[in-house]
Amino acid sequence: MDAVGVAELEKSLSEGAIRTVACAIPDIWGRLVGKRLTTNGFLEALSGAGGVHASSYLFASDMEMEPRPGFKLTNWDDGFSDFIMRPDLTTFRILPWQDGTALVLCDAVEEHTGDFLQMAPRTILKKQLDRAKGLGLTLKCATELEFFLFRTDYDEAWKKRYRDLAPTSRYRADYHLLQSTRDEDFIGLVRDRLADAGIAVENAKTEWGLGQQEITLNYCDALMMADRHALYKHWVKEAASEFGYSATFMAKPFIEEVGSSCHIHASLWDANTGQPISHETGEPAGMSRRFASFVAGMIQGGREYSYLSAPSINSYKRFQDESFAPCQMVLGLDNRTCGFRLVGEGASFRVESRLPGADANPYLALAGLVSSGLDGFEANLAAPETYQGNAYENHSLPRVPSTMREAVSLFSNGEKVRSALGADVHEHLVNFAAQELRSFEQETVTDWEMMRYFERI
Repeated sequence: MDAVGVAELEKSLSEGAIRTVACAIPDIWGRLVGKRLTTNGFLEALSGAGGVHASSYLFASDMEMEPRPGFKLTNWDDGFSDFIMRPDLTTFRILPWQDGTALVLCDAVEEHTGDFLQMAPRTILKKQLDRAKGLGLTLKCATELEFFLFRTDYDEAWKKRYRDLAPTSRYRADYHLLQSTRDEDFIGLVRDRLADAGIAVENAKTEWGLGQQEITLNYCDALMMADRHALYKHWVKEAASEFGYSATFMAKPFIEEVGSSCHIHASLWDANTGQPISHETGEPAGMSRRFASFVAGMIQGGREYSYLSAPSINSYKRFQDESFAPCQMVLGLDNRTCGFRLVGEGASFRVESRLPGADANPYLALAGLVSSGLDGFEANLAAPETYQGNAYENHSLPRVPSTMREAVSLFSNGEKVRSALGADVHEHLVNFAAQELRSFEQETVTDWEMMRYFERI
């Protein structure tokens, strides 16, 4: 979406069609948080009269919105001070399905200096994209985000502790047009809303899991894709609430089911000419030398950066052999048993990272992909070999971390990721992950423990 001029926006808002502007930022989980402003309040914020204030605790709280200890960039000692949500007017969009409402995504900036807030996910991604631009590169990306859909509303699902829900399909219906027809009232609505908001959809399909869905967005610049991904995920949940349904973006909500992924497709473009530079005839696997080094960096840094693609305890239950989820950090040519897959031809030639799950924060997952790729680009790494055959069967290959604790250890000790993100941001994310581990391992008694030990131990 093109940037909206302030004068043009003021004129549009003053005409009265818009009464509410939702100002949103992604938190560390990728959830949209923020405030709903009146038209006058939003115009005052644009004029610089105080801005849209929010507490920095949003970047230091867990899923339950509980502030956690151990953060240096924001904490109780500084009172979880305010930051300013600065609207990015390129993301301003009217929401026809919400009467008199518009939405704009914001950057988190320091209240007194106007500097970008270091630990904000949008800032973290922007830093890596600026790094790429400094090397003469831009990235085009697309995400394939899956979710499970149930004909059980969120309130009822909560009461049932998310057990025994009613999926929208009774049997495996991957690619089945009959099932997608049955789901079209919901999925079609989501597609239409995305289109109304200026977000182009490539396709939608049913997936292998019971009630599992996928909507694929058209590729675009990396930051725009992260924004669109966050909005898509948010609007699926909104639509589910309206329908009396529920949707989950957990990576592995049910152990007997396939997991939900968020494959990321990425290609390199020349920042000066605007031309694609990923493909070159005659080079190994068709990769240009620059793209080959970038892909080699993604593979070499895959384990170190994996936490950014798999941020939850649940993420690692998705990585199962022969489940179409990746287990080996290896490159394949249109090979879905590999963690990374080369697909497309000519200008559409690209690499697919199969590591991220549906629970990934798109800003952090993309930041990790870009950063690891640039590590390889700057080191001029040699083109990686492409794996032939079933990679699941080769246990000598480097593997995706099997637990969050392993991934966080790799992330915490990673010198390249620390250097790329900056020491303060790296430490912030390490502590965020450590607090989630602590909450699960030391502050929670699971259903599994109760069923296993209550009577029999």
